[in-house]
Amino acid sequence: MMPIGWRVRYSVCMGDVIVIGGGLAGLATSVALAQAGVKVTLLESRPRLGGRASSFEDASTGELIDNCQHVAMGCCTNFQHFCRVTGIDDSFRREQELFFVAPPTVTTNNHPDVCRFSAMPLPAPLHLATAFLRLSYLTLREKLALARGLKALASERAETARQTNFADWLTEQRQPASVIERFWCVVLVSALSESLDRVSVAAGRKVFVDGFLANRHGWEVWLPTVPLDELYSGQLTRWLMSHGVEVRLKSGVERLVLENDRVAAVELRNGEHLSAQQFVLAVPQHRVRSFLPDEWQDKPPFNRLDQLETAPIASVHLWFDRPITELPHAVLVGRLSHWMFNRARGEGREARGERTPPNYYQVVISNAREVAERSQVEVIAEVVSELKAIWPEAASAVLLHSRMIVEHKAVFSPLPSSDELRPAQQSPIANLQLAGDWTQTGWPATMEGAVRSGFLAAENIARLFGRNASMLQPDLPVSWLTRWWLG
Repeated sequence: MMPIGWRVRYSVCMGDVIVIGGGLAGLATSVALAQAGVKVTLLESRPRLGGRASSFEDASTGELIDNCQHVAMGCCTNFQHFCRVTGIDDSFRREQELFFVAPPTVTTNNHPDVCRFSAMPLPAPLHLATAFLRLSYLTLREKLALARGLKALASERAETARQTNFADWLTEQRQPASVIERFWCVVLVSALSESLDRVSVAAGRKVFVDGFLANRHGWEVWLPTVPLDELYSGQLTRWLMSHGVEVRLKSGVERLVLENDRVAAVELRNGEHLSAQQFVLAVPQHRVRSFLPDEWQDKPPFNRLDQLETAPIASVHLWFDRPITELPHAVLVGRLSHWMFNRARGEGREARGERTPPNYYQVVISNAREVAERSQVEVIAEVVSELKAIWPEAASAVLLHSRMIVEHKAVFSPLPSSDELRPAQQSPIANLQLAGDWTQTGWPATMEGAVRSGFLAAENIARLFGRNASMLQPDLPVSWLTRWWLG
């Protein structure tokens, strides 16, 4: 059965495809092609699917924990479509209220103020006006400066936006240092995992316009309610197999075998050769060249991929002897920690009668270069100290177990001009597609970008098979008021 929005002229299998890489980009490619009736073999070198969106068992607690909390937003239309098609959407919950914890200098009864951020029943961009006014740690003058900055950002020209870094742009817009630290940094560093001097205005504009200004639902956060391994190596694997996709785990590819400038086969690390008509390389950008013959490694666009820089993300996992807060999450302003996620609130697990990890919390630190160079003990101690300063319950709780995980190449850095390094999905090799959030998707490094790349690669293959397939989903509609406001 074809999902709504995917139009395919023929339903019979007209060829076969090998997809290399079982991360979100490879999974999206496989799902889209399977829906189009194409025979797909998915090769993954690890014993599980999901790529960077992975889980593992913590030896001390026996719990399955994620390497890092992954979230999506309401504006991520392709990721949501991917979840609906495969039936994993019921393992996410939609947060229609965010909680911003004021910086340490702003306190109420000796504890930081918690500002509730939610929408009003008004068209965008007015739907969040009251939410911004509720940010008690910004003065009225600072909020007016912020409003001017958002208007200027939404109106910024595309060419200027691609070439300018966000820190310089904020200086040009005369944004107060307090607004930069307590708002712009809070949102953009969390979303893009980079410092503002390493973020293009275009990437920042994408976050704010699509996420906050264009549509009433674009800002809403989607959180998985089960470990990522249950989503991708469990539910999604079963969907793929039921739709004819051959999933081969522990099947690392050694190289692509080219004949007459076309891929003839892949050679696995065990020496096995697998042939197909079309191939998709859905691996991190820094690994692409290692699969290619020497004569192709220095040809564009492959020779530019190593210039795409990356940024790390750290996650601190904490188990206490008692609950420290009932909040499902919190955005921590002006601290080392950026987000706190209450992983003890496992509504999805409880609904299925599964055990929920007791008093387990995950703290995410984006743009974690400095953190990655410090000892785990030191970082964990600082994070716990921050939580104790916020919640009285944390001050009296006993930390039973903790660990820190650093994903050193979590995302590519959205530097000015970085889009010029990002290749299209159709590579110069006629029967080879590239898929990954680092390809040309129009999005920064996000789950939405990864899924979009997979859908675009699948569309290219469908056309090569003589089909008229439209798989990419439209963005959320822009409200009439936002269209008028932006001219």
